[in-house]
Amino acid sequence: MDLYKVPTRLYANILRRKGLLIGFAVLTTAIITFGFYTKKQQQHDQSDVELAAFPVIVPNMAWGFALDTLQLVHKTIDEGQSLSDILAALGIGSEKMQSLILQAGQVFDLRGMRAGKPLILLSKDSIQGIDYLVYEPSVYEYIVFDLHRDQSVQKFVRPVTSKVETAAGIIEGSLWNAMVDRGYSYELTAKMEQALKWSIDFHHLQKDDEFRLVYEQDYVEGKPVAVGNVIAAQYTTADTVFHSIYFDNGAQRKETGYYDLAGKPMNAGFLKAPVEYARISSYYSLNRLHPVLKYRRPHYGTDYAAPYGTPIVAVGNGTVSNASYTGGNGNYVKIRHNETYETQYLHMQKIATGIRPGVAVHQGQVIGYVGSTGLATGPHVCFRFWKNGQQVNHLKMDLPPAKPLPDSLMGKFAAIRDFYVPQLQGIHPVALNHATTTTDATATPPGQALKIDNP
Repeated sequence: MDLYKVPTRLYANILRRKGLLIGFAVLTTAIITFGFYTKKQQQHDQSDVELAAFPVIVPNMAWGFALDTLQLVHKTIDEGQSLSDILAALGIGSEKMQSLILQAGQVFDLRGMRAGKPLILLSKDSIQGIDYLVYEPSVYEYIVFDLHRDQSVQKFVRPVTSKVETAAGIIEGSLWNAMVDRGYSYELTAKMEQALKWSIDFHHLQKDDEFRLVYEQDYVEGKPVAVGNVIAAQYTTADTVFHSIYFDNGAQRKETGYYDLAGKPMNAGFLKAPVEYARISSYYSLNRLHPVLKYRRPHYGTDYAAPYGTPIVAVGNGTVSNASYTGGNGNYVKIRHNETYETQYLHMQKIATGIRPGVAVHQGQVIGYVGSTGLATGPHVCFRFWKNGQQVNHLKMDLPPAKPLPDSLMGKFAAIRDFYVPQLQGIHPVALNHATTTTDATATPPGQALKIDNP
């Protein structure tokens, strides 16, 4: 139809009719589309519900294996059992055994396979025998022996993460009781002593003394495995507060160690005692009844009682001037530290290997072991201290101060100190019946990235 030739009224009617048809078509299309979309959406929702009905199964993984697909047997190395004994017991032939032992020797030290270490046997089918042997030398690593398919030996190292944590408590008896009764480890106790041993005589703690610590705790697979450094420590006894801040100068190990708040080394030159975890059984005295001779005479030393074989350490750097035996002293070592100071250690069970006159020793080095040789009634070390050739009571000595950190390092040290001291002050020690728990202190101080070292 030629619209240009249609009368005007008819033309208008046609347009109205055509508009209705178009509108009807659009409406019909919309209804169909909506219905189709709704059906698809219902199908999609139903699909989601059906999928959600099936739980996602996370495999139980260990040593790189999905344990749900394997049979597992835990064993330990028997006394005197070697790797060849273990492989032979698993039915490994001599040729394959030699190959595995050769590979193992290139991966780890076979001499470290000691009785009691864990072994894990994994098999896909118990009828076919053991497919994999896993040996765990430590929590940090494990060795996988592929006994059949690849006949290979591989070492895997578990990642170690380190967190900064806190600890605190009040002394009610011994330090060990105060720590262990609160759930802190023996290792943390020893690390605390390392941080404060130059200022605190841990053999003479007072009731109601307080300690606060910020330290590194290492974790493997979410389990605590080792204590790192005590980063900051505070010990309060009576009205005196001692601080110890760990400063790591990186490659320049000379300045790495513990310092007080002024940047002076905690190592004032000498340790407070030559034996850890001991008690004083007899003090320096000018009129003591000798326990063996049964008459009074001066006792120019301090006796530290400890079990037989307990390590005895040099209280300071120096040179061995004597290491021998006499009837009274038993096995003993004498060390010259400088022109002013000397120390002597008596009644040793034995002198440590390599300790002889002329040998240089460093502070904390083991020089012998607690015994009862010479005139002694029980295991102890009689510790004697000389100043300018005269024996003196070292417990009453005011030792010379050590040199502080150089000015070039004080800025770095101050940043670390100012970061951790507020954390120490924010810890609140409480009595044992209200024992505090450790809390995280996860931030890392300026200039001191958290180090993670595998042993």
